[in-house]
Order: sequence, then C-alpha cells, then structure tokens
Amino acid sequence: MILDSLNNTSKYYALHPLFKEAFEYLISTDFSIADTGKIELKGNDLFLIISDSDMKEASAAKLEVHNKYIDIQMPVSKAETFGWSARKTLEQALSLFDSDRDIQFYSDPHSSLFTAVPGNFVIFFPEDAHAPCIGEDSIRKVVVKIKI
Repeated sequence: MILDSLNNTSKYYALHPLFKEAFEYLISTDFSIADTGKIELKGNDLFLIISDSDMKEASAAKLEVHNKYIDIQMPVSKAETFGWSARKTLEQALSLFDSDRDIQFYSDPHSSLFTAVPGNFVIFFPEDAHAPCIGEDSIRKVVVKIKI
C-alpha cells in the first residue's frame, strides 16, 4: 500500500507500465464536475470509476481484496478514511472469491486506519486488504483499476 500526494506521482511510474498514463489522467481531470460512471482508458487493462458513495463507520467497513487489478483510489470531495490489513493475515472470508468481479470480502478487523485527503492518492496491491469509504455522509471519489 502507498499513500502519497498527487505532486509525487512520477516517483511511482516504474511500478507498472500503465501508472504514468493513469496518474496523468488523474492530475489533468477535474473530477468534481465530471459525470459519475466508468471511463475506459485502455479497455479492461486501465479504467476508472467516478462515484458518489455513501460512507460508513469503521465497524461496518468490510475489508476487500483483488487478484487481477491494482487500485489507485483518490478522494475528490473530502477526506476519506480507509481500513487496511495484510491480506495474508485474513481468516474470516465472508464469501468465495468472485473472479468475475475480482473481489472477495472479509470480516476480519482492520489492523490500521488512515485518512487520505483530496490531493492524495492510495495504491492498493493484491496483497493489501482495504476497507474504503469510512467517514460520514457521502463522498465523491475515483478508483482507477490497473490490470496486473
């Protein structure tokens, strides 16, 4: 997992061939006025989802994991708290892995909580279990999906 400022994105370009394109799009787009929904940048290899999501209390936020995609998550309208745990420590699966949606949920407690503010981004790799949208009211956010 990586938490950093959009001012530092070039430091991460070498981690994946599509990171540069993903970060350039994030930096150049005003998501506060963009329509919600899915935007394909390179088909299923690189796309993003703009959403207005309801937030929840930490105790209600379930950890999720992915196998095929790296997530870059970016709060747009306000601060967002995330739960995090190392995937290898999880023991309480709520369901089998859904390979069509590339997701599985767990009820294990978060090992840590952290907050990202607008202008920050978070990168979650498959070894990172994460619980997004912790907070009050609703949030506009962007999730970039990058195929491994």
